[in-house]
Amino acid sequence: MTSTYGRGAAITAEGLPTWLEPVARASETIEPHQLSRFLPPDQGGRQSAVLILFGDGPHGPELLLLERAGTLRSHAGQPSFPGGALDPEDGDPAGGGLVRAALREAQEETGVDPASVQIFGVLPQLYIPVSGFVVTPVLGWWREPGPVAPVDQAETARVFAVPVTELTDPENRAMAVHPSGHTGPAFRVGGALVWGFTAGVIDRILHYAGWERPWDRDRRVPLDWRA
Repeated sequence: MTSTYGRGAAITAEGLPTWLEPVARASETIEPHQLSRFLPPDQGGRQSAVLILFGDGPHGPELLLLERAGTLRSHAGQPSFPGGALDPEDGDPAGGGLVRAALREAQEETGVDPASVQIFGVLPQLYIPVSGFVVTPVLGWWREPGPVAPVDQAETARVFAVPVTELTDPENRAMAVHPSGHTGPAFRVGGALVWGFTAGVIDRILHYAGWERPWDRDRRVPLDWRA
């Protein structure tokens, strides 16, 4: 099925590799509360989008992540999906603007060519209370991979791809414990600790796609007080 949300915002699951089809199917039925307990408020919040970009790498299926620069005011130094706030040039959020925002931000942060990405799904909007962002996760298949690297070191410290097998490896999984007392899924992959919003979404994708393997949820990883 193909949906079109205006310029540069066509969404289709046609032609996906077989291994990615479970993610596409899950995206069609998943409900907001199944992804997170942090849901957008009835009013307010800054509209934004992230690109969850899957591709075929040297070690099989992989997911593209970046590490935010340590000097940023919010979420400094954290691994995350490419993405950011909706800009006026992206257009109406209800008319494909959020899909365009995800692709634009990915290009600005990592150098990903939007023309090389097939958007195959959009997940329900979620909320990041600490920054007030209402986030739309956009699912992409990197049909024609190309070189990626930080475009602006003031925003992006590095760009890295994580094999899905590393994300599903029980030895790489734990629960991160924030100084506030909040706990959530975490992944030790790519020389980084992925936690917070990004890890929570990855955790739910693995679960609903049927990729999750049993792991020790009693394993704890304390976060630095600056996190």
